[in-house]
Amino acid sequence: MTASQPDLPLTSRLPNVGTTIFTVMSQLAVKHGAVNLGQGFPDFNCDARLQRHLADAVAAGHNQYAPMTGVPALRAAIAAKNAALYGHAYDADTEITVTAGATQAIMASVLALVHPGDEVIVLEPTYDSYVPSIELAGGRPVYVPLDAARDYAPDWERIEAAITPKTRLVMLNFPHNPTGRVLQPDDLAALERIVRRHRVWLLSDEVYEHIVFDGAPHQSLMRSPALAERTVVISSFGKTFHTTGWKVGYACAPATVSAEIRKVHQFMVFAVNTPAQHAFAAYLQDPEPYLGLAAFYQAKRDRFVAGLAATPFKVLPCAGTYFVLADYSALSDAPEPEFAQTMIVKYGVAVIPVSVFYERPFDRHVIRFCFAKQDATLDDALRRIRAAL
Repeated sequence: MTASQPDLPLTSRLPNVGTTIFTVMSQLAVKHGAVNLGQGFPDFNCDARLQRHLADAVAAGHNQYAPMTGVPALRAAIAAKNAALYGHAYDADTEITVTAGATQAIMASVLALVHPGDEVIVLEPTYDSYVPSIELAGGRPVYVPLDAARDYAPDWERIEAAITPKTRLVMLNFPHNPTGRVLQPDDLAALERIVRRHRVWLLSDEVYEHIVFDGAPHQSLMRSPALAERTVVISSFGKTFHTTGWKVGYACAPATVSAEIRKVHQFMVFAVNTPAQHAFAAYLQDPEPYLGLAAFYQAKRDRFVAGLAATPFKVLPCAGTYFVLADYSALSDAPEPEFAQTMIVKYGVAVIPVSVFYERPFDRHVIRFCFAKQDATLDDALRRIRAAL
């Protein structure tokens, strides 16, 4: 009888990853009966026309695997939308890949571009999926903060100073979650100079592309030919069409980069929800739903900000996304995670502490509200806040 071999130790590939703050705060919101303005999804339904397109796709038999790169009609519709809005003509067959939401597009793109030992610049505060993607690829994140003193503007000199011979990729997210910052034309010009000098790759997470306020156009990186040839532009239908649960996004990139992304994509999910792709392809034939999205959310932003103006919260500028930041210094000197829990227990409203979007604690007494909610939900949250003051 031979002795059994000892079990091999289980070593985590992501030892620093636990339950996300979004899950934690949502669970606390349920426990305390709080209005959930923390997690970033709508509490209202998508357009009935889009629902009918989905039902029609199922009835038409579009229920088996889609092509790995995406349903051709949807890729063509994405290419047409991008060309009309931003003036860049992607080849629908070789440069657009439909993914299982933007998060999967980010992971597949990072795994395709980043090799062990490469450095990747990320701007803080940063969305929580970026760094795990880099670490799984064997890369090293290099953190550069947005300038909080200038409403979270990108400091391009500081970003360029962080580039080394090991830098492979710079990850961008504008309109920016959680700050609501948007890019200006001079930001694209600064990026062009950086790319020209250093030839780094760019990943541009633009899932809030259609939620830019006050009549300003979204400055997609694909507007610049010099940037488009070095960039993976990622977007999602979840944020645009109130369908976060459908998990359909896409990555636009030069053909050589798209080919590498597709190699990873095919072994992560292979294909994406077939009837949903057909539904989006049909729905995109009418541009009004996405062209009217900014006005739809601007009304909600203005309603919620006006309500907060009657409280001690100091609202920070919000030029895009469906999030708004507020400084609570006049109410408390507690750290952000502690005050976020106070918001749930005392005020009956769930929020997200902005400090969790940083690698190291960076506490400015700022919390994030999500206003992608019914007006009645926003009004209820405001009533609760006023009643607790």
